Parts: sequence; C-alpha cells; structure tokens
Amino acid sequence: MSIPLNDDPEDPDLVAMRRLSQGDDRALNGIMERWKSRLISYLFRFTGDGTAASDLAQEAFVRLYQGRNRFRSSSSKRAFSTWLFGIAANLGRNHLRWQGRHPTLPLESAGDPASFDNPSRDAEAHELALAVQTAIALLPPDLRESLILSEYEGLSHTEVAMIAGCSVKAVERRLSRARELLKKFLASHLSV
Repeated sequence: MSIPLNDDPEDPDLVAMRRLSQGDDRALNGIMERWKSRLISYLFRFTGDGTAASDLAQEAFVRLYQGRNRFRSSSSKRAFSTWLFGIAANLGRNHLRWQGRHPTLPLESAGDPASFDNPSRDAEAHELALAVQTAIALLPPDLRESLILSEYEGLSHTEVAMIAGCSVKAVERRLSRARELLKKFLASHLSV
C-alpha cells in the first residue's frame, strides 16, 4: 500500500523514499523532478562537463533506487539531501579519477553564450562567470567539492563533512583554501 504524497504533512522526499522502500517505484519520479536540476548543476560545477553531469545525475538516481531500503525515511529533510548529494559526490569523484587516467581534449569551450541586452556589460559579466567557472574547475577535487556543496548547494559545514568524509574543521580549511586560490586566480586573470 502506498502513502499518497498530498495527504501526508511530512516532507515529500521522505514520503517518497518510504513509498520506494514499500515497492512503489513511481515515487522515484517525484524525487527526480524535485532534484534533477540541482544534481545536474552540482555535478556540472564539480566535473566541468555538461554531458557527464547529466549522465552522473541519472546514475545517482539509479543508486538512490538501489539503496532505497538502506535510507531511513524517519530521518530529516537535511539527511535526505546529504544522502543524495553524497551519492552524487561519490560519482563525481569517481568520474574525476577516471578522467585523470583517461585525459581528453574538450571539443568546445565551456559556457553557454546567451543573447544579451547590453552587450558590453553582459560580455563582462559573461567573462567573469567563465573566469569563476574556470577557476573552480582548476581547484583540487576536495576543495572544489566542498566549495560547490557549501556555496552553490547551501549545505552546512556539517553536511559537507558528512558527504566528503572528513571533519567540519577540514571542511572549513578546504573552504578557506578554495576561496584563497579563487581570489589569486581571479586577481591574476581579471586584472586590468
């Protein structure tokens, strides 16, 4: 018997995980709708590769489904996001390790040029966004992971530590080091 999402005051992700563990495979659709874009965004920032990000997000949902009985649905909303981002982070780390052993040359540059209202101002903003994206991509994976989870995904230092498998102090050091490296890179590449 499945639990309807609309009749339960609990978080929809926790209800969906409970439904999944009870055999209602359709519950995965709601989770995917709510989390797909965030996972792809996170994985794109982490890997720097849009195609890989999309593939890894799909794989994260496969892993979520496979581990549906290991998740404790009595947990909090934060526990669910930490668990899901932990799956995605592991996949991202594995992808980066694989890339390190199998380097390739990119066929096209990163970024998606858009039509701009004010070409001069928007070109500068686009250049800054690409510089930040490039700087983040150049960070060591552990620093990049902590920075993206904290700054872009809004996870607490404790949640980042759980995902990264390190202490909160280590996360704080990683974030400090990442910001320091980003400042240096941006200062040297954007100076006039």
